[in-house]
Amino acid sequence: MRSSSFAVVAFFIALFLLSTRVPVSESAISCSDVVKDLRPCVSYLKSGSGNPPAACCAGVTSLANAATSSADKKAACACLKNAAQKMNPNAQLAQALPSKCGVTLPVAVSPNVDCSKIG
Repeated sequence: MRSSSFAVVAFFIALFLLSTRVPVSESAISCSDVVKDLRPCVSYLKSGSGNPPAACCAGVTSLANAATSSADKKAACACLKNAAQKMNPNAQLAQALPSKCGVTLPVAVSPNVDCSKIG
């Protein structure tokens, strides 16, 4: 369950990143960038209630702005899936995070994200 819960978060981030479509280039984003941007969301996703902290939504926006290429988006997704082994987020909070941060996604959040198909 831990891995699938984090996959929900990964899928949300992947979809959010997809909303910033730009030409494909080599990945410039690192896992440390992804972790830095999303660190403010960890406590909220584990045991939060109400709205996520402003720093969490700012981090999501920052990551979306940083992940401009297809390679960046795939790298960010892979980093998030990798982190699933270390975190046990609340799946409901993860699914609600897009709307709580004012982000509208065209598809449902799902734990079945395939990072290789993000682009």
